[in-house]
Amino acid sequence: MKKFLAIFAVLTLLFSLAACSSAKETSGEKSKEKDSKKEEVTLSYANWNLGTEEEQNLERLMIKAFQEKYPHIKVEINETVTTKDWNGTLATAASSGTMPDIFALPQIPLALSNDWLLDISELASKDKDFANIPQIVQDSASYNGKMYAVPFGQHFLGYFVNKDLFNAANLDYPEFGTPVEEFISGVKEVTNLSKGIAGINNPSAVVDWYPAAVNSDMGWYTLKDGQYSLDSTEFINAVNLAKEFSTNGYAYDTLTDEQKANFKGKDGNEVFLQGGLAIKWDGTWAAPDLSEKATFDWDFIGLPGGVTAVANDFVGISKSSKHPEEAYLFAKWMSYGKEGYMKRLEIADKEEIVLNTLPITTDEEVLDEFFALVDVPGIRTAYENLDKAILEPVKMVPGYVDARWQALTGVKAGDKANATTGELVDSFVKGQLKVEDYAKQLDQLADQKSVEAQEALKNK
Repeated sequence: MKKFLAIFAVLTLLFSLAACSSAKETSGEKSKEKDSKKEEVTLSYANWNLGTEEEQNLERLMIKAFQEKYPHIKVEINETVTTKDWNGTLATAASSGTMPDIFALPQIPLALSNDWLLDISELASKDKDFANIPQIVQDSASYNGKMYAVPFGQHFLGYFVNKDLFNAANLDYPEFGTPVEEFISGVKEVTNLSKGIAGINNPSAVVDWYPAAVNSDMGWYTLKDGQYSLDSTEFINAVNLAKEFSTNGYAYDTLTDEQKANFKGKDGNEVFLQGGLAIKWDGTWAAPDLSEKATFDWDFIGLPGGVTAVANDFVGISKSSKHPEEAYLFAKWMSYGKEGYMKRLEIADKEEIVLNTLPITTDEEVLDEFFALVDVPGIRTAYENLDKAILEPVKMVPGYVDARWQALTGVKAGDKANATTGELVDSFVKGQLKVEDYAKQLDQLADQKSVEAQEALKNK
């Protein structure tokens, strides 16, 4: 009897497994049948990071993986929008009715003013992955309470340090969170031009980050809540520090040709890789190249004072797209979506391709997988300090491009009879003019451009 029951139990198990297997096969067949019944959709896509068909870079492999995942959606690359004149060719596409469904955005405000962008607020509100994007990044793509852009790529701006140069000089190398004053003294003390060692490469970046590093109520280039503070002590001190680095031989970029003769390399990037530069200003996109080429101990240290500076890339979905939900799905896959980014990590690891963007998410599983491939302690620390992050505003803030670089000031600077804001700031850093004499005027002009740009968008 026991033997019979045992045989009966085995047969029951086998029938159960067979039934489960049959159910799975039936379910799989139904799923395939369901996919095959979905309406076939073609999306047009334009981005400057796609390389060529022959190269098959990570972006193109991600597109292929998306089409395998969603066989009813075909993605065609729009070649008429080109890097030679991105905004101009986008405008041409818009006027001719051939606007890509999804496209890279050099500046969100410009696209809004041209009425190119779809309001994706409803799509984003239903998306669990979107909720994992840092709030500061979500806010940067929102205008008048509506979401108009998809955060596509994320990078941190800041400094990379050659630890070996500091160790050789018996100096403490700066780390993420090093106080501003210690950072400044480190730049000066490690500099030894006769030995071909410069403390820093680019003095001009100081103008942008310094105010926020010493005052938490300020942002990039002092900008906070649409208001500039270019007549503040913080900004004036920032410009004068940049001038000190520039005119006293601490910055490689501003050395004379005679001084540069002691260095190996034709520019700051090469000099850093050759071990002649202690601290280099760059973005985290430089980390993979350093991992491959640098022969010294290095790390990413962000901004002095422990501030994380975030620079994001964005894509927009065309207001004229006939398939907004599929376009959103694709944009998400290529950017912040967990499933898509995990696939990006898988492809990069398998094909030994350099990752070209940081994760735009706070999801711990994604971050753990990312840092298993990119082992840079300073970048992980920067993620841990996103609550103190500031945004580099060039792609998001209305009027910023004018306020920082393009607005005419009416001031003669160097050989410019009517210098732009960017040229005027450069003249301060070079020591040609004094920032104290023009700070108030510069601040008023920046605020004016900000108000004008924001008012223009309110009517859109």
